[in-house]
Amino acid sequence: MNYLGIEFNVKNMPELDPGFIPFGPWMEAYLAGASKPISIAVERDQGKISVRHAKLYGTPEMKEADFRFVERYVKFLLWSIGGFRVYILGASEIAQRLKKAYVYFENGDGENGERWFDVQFMSDVYENGFEIIDCTEETFPQENDASVSVGGHMDGCRIGFDAGGSDRKVSAVVDGETVYSEEVVWHPKTQADPQYHYDEIVAAFKTAASKMPRVDGIGVSSAGVFIGNAPMVSSLFIKVPREKEVRKLVHTIFDRAATEIGDGNVPIVVANDGDVTALAGAMGMEATAVMGMAMGTSEAVGYVDRKGNVLGWFNELAFAPVDLSEQAMMDEWSYDIGVGCKYFSQDAVIKLAPAAGIELDESLTPAEKLKAVQNLMEADDARAIRIFRSIGCYLAHTMNLYSQFYDVEYMMVLGRVMSGKGGDTILAECNRIMEEEYPALFAKMTVMLPDEKTRRVGQSVAAASLPESK
Repeated sequence: MNYLGIEFNVKNMPELDPGFIPFGPWMEAYLAGASKPISIAVERDQGKISVRHAKLYGTPEMKEADFRFVERYVKFLLWSIGGFRVYILGASEIAQRLKKAYVYFENGDGENGERWFDVQFMSDVYENGFEIIDCTEETFPQENDASVSVGGHMDGCRIGFDAGGSDRKVSAVVDGETVYSEEVVWHPKTQADPQYHYDEIVAAFKTAASKMPRVDGIGVSSAGVFIGNAPMVSSLFIKVPREKEVRKLVHTIFDRAATEIGDGNVPIVVANDGDVTALAGAMGMEATAVMGMAMGTSEAVGYVDRKGNVLGWFNELAFAPVDLSEQAMMDEWSYDIGVGCKYFSQDAVIKLAPAAGIELDESLTPAEKLKAVQNLMEADDARAIRIFRSIGCYLAHTMNLYSQFYDVEYMMVLGRVMSGKGGDTILAECNRIMEEEYPALFAKMTVMLPDEKTRRVGQSVAAASLPESK
């Protein structure tokens, strides 16, 4: 296969998407022939800076390959690590092109660049203006990064709260054993009043607290991007107005709720639900270097490093590139193409259905379309089998990509798309291709569905383990 002058060998392609250009093996081949140094740093909250060093070709004939590599590499760093400031050393022309792409005018006072969504999102999260900085040796920053030690604390009396979009689950956990658990239907995504959210969270905390003699810590698992315990971007609060004073109520909602429990000084830790899923798997397997990927409405990812810590990264890989094809499907939210949410979610199944010869009723919801294909899969329909085999191929090549940014020993794949025979087919095809195409990676990485051992620590129990007890 050849893309922008880079030859790379891929034997297995998704049968329903032959135009797929996997970013991982292309990047490996690109870097194998490059020799001109480039350094990229990404700055996020509290002065944390992550630095990566790579190579370019730096020749006129490889100009577009160089830009494509850096542009996609920066995009991946932003959505894996997160950040509001990108420093580039050793590629001034590319830095200038990126500056034009990363432009956003909030009030429509000018023409937005291609990556305006990324600028808007990162600016909202970090409450800082977004910048691409063309650096010299003197102005390039030093690395200042560290993983965060949270979770795995099972001592004492704890509350674990899992804030889902349609139901909220809370557990009372005493010395690692669940003594009470409940699920309650709620409607956070349709409520504009932050008081509704606050009252529901406090009610859950108080219910769990009433089942224990005391509360030593509260852990919360929730979808969204968090700075400390503050939900900076979260679908739970999508209807809440964006005015500054109202946003402040949202940012402090979990900390304020904790003050109503016990003596008002109970430690609380809030974490992204993807990281808590990975933590639950790590605790269940008694392992580290664990990544979890949930394929549902979108792609959700979490990660626990070799030390058993979370990195404090975004891990929003739904918006990170996996496919370099210029004909890849566009994500309707970020307006980018070839990003993970179209390959590892119900959208991937729906996208591939026409190529498989399956016509889905357009009046169905995306979840109902997925179920329709899964019903065909349970009946061993050859067309449905081709869909899930294609997703398994996507996954194998993307494991090669993710392994270039994360140290992964165990990859748990879960979510609605992975249920039933379809999930079994995805997993089997992924492992077959990894063994054939990436034998070294296959030897060190286990791609798996959660088994009973990894399921023994539930989401709310893992959340309960987040804080150290007071």
